[in-house]
Amino acid sequence: MVTIARVSPSDAVAGRIVRAYLTDVASRWHGRTASEDEVDRALADEPFDDLVEPTGVLLVASDGGQAVGCAGARFLGNVAELTKVFVSPTRRGTGLGAALLRAVEAACREQGVAVLRLDTRAALAEACALYERSGFERVAPFNADPYADRWYRKVLEP
Repeated sequence: MVTIARVSPSDAVAGRIVRAYLTDVASRWHGRTASEDEVDRALADEPFDDLVEPTGVLLVASDGGQAVGCAGARFLGNVAELTKVFVSPTRRGTGLGAALLRAVEAACREQGVAVLRLDTRAALAEACALYERSGFERVAPFNADPYADRWYRKVLEP
């Protein structure tokens, strides 16, 4: 049975699942398995220690004590930025990604967030499809992230 819970970024389980996420993303970027050094650099470039109230939230999906997915949000007033959305490859297509998004949206509503936004890359086709199925719409770029080529937003219903 999969459970989704808020986890501190300093928790070891959070570190493992975020590292798995960055390994997956960096490997796709390089077209080969990312090295440990490359993943370490990605962790330094994309810290997640602020994904704790009041600045954010980090959710981890677990099955039998093993982390199988994660999703986080940074709270920026009435806007939040979705980040670290990941489902283990063996769990993709099971609805876990949608469940994580619903849980993040609920956490954002609790904080009074009206709009959830994110940037990503078209190469992350599963993620783009998930966002579009979940009601996110493509928008003009709202940042200059050199790794992004798609930007999305979703207005959260109260």
